[in-house]
Amino acid sequence: MKKNIRFAIALSLTLVFSSCKKEPANTEAGTDSTADVPAAIKAEPAEDPKETKSTETLTKIIMDTSMGAIELELNAQKAPLTVANFLKYVDSKQFDGTIFHRVIQDFMIQGGGFSIAGDEKETLASVKNESSNGLSNSRGTISMARTNHPDSATAQFFINVADNAGLDGAPGRPGYSVFGKVVAGMDVVDAIRAVKTGQKTMRALHPDGRLYPQPFQDVPMKDVIIKTVKRSGSAQ
Repeated sequence: MKKNIRFAIALSLTLVFSSCKKEPANTEAGTDSTADVPAAIKAEPAEDPKETKSTETLTKIIMDTSMGAIELELNAQKAPLTVANFLKYVDSKQFDGTIFHRVIQDFMIQGGGFSIAGDEKETLASVKNESSNGLSNSRGTISMARTNHPDSATAQFFINVADNAGLDGAPGRPGYSVFGKVVAGMDVVDAIRAVKTGQKTMRALHPDGRLYPQPFQDVPMKDVIIKTVKRSGSAQ
């Protein structure tokens, strides 16, 4: 019963409200389940920050999209678990050939979860919430999307296109974990947020490991493709 409720929440693209503010919905089903993760990206349990902390405090990432390149600076000092988790997806090329599947013009652009074909991708185990790290969901920052469960973030991320302080954590209320910021290409982010959006049917991943058609809102009518995501200076 608990899993079914979580799945219903995860599939819904209806915005969750906290203090009457919009929040990014993680559309990944069963984010805390490792049963259906493919061998190519084997699920691993959440690790201690000492073990996952990057040797580099700041890591730069180049996200090449169909609308231009976005350069991001990830802050492993403030969000060691989240950065380590994100880099696993980067290094495994999980994000390559995905789309920004949810765009709200005055709020955020969200991606990392669906292929160009509109199929939700399987993920690693979820990562511990780090929203109390002192970083705010201000314009140009990158954060992790999740379900209502604070520790349910996996692969989906969003870039804030406005100051969304209502998404920050507060005593007794976990927020959305900020782990970096855009350092170049904010004009590309603004171009993406301005695209025409509407309802599209895509295939969501069910806890049974199967893909089922599901209507999604706020989807770009023309695909905004994330062609590659790689570390700055990488030849891969």
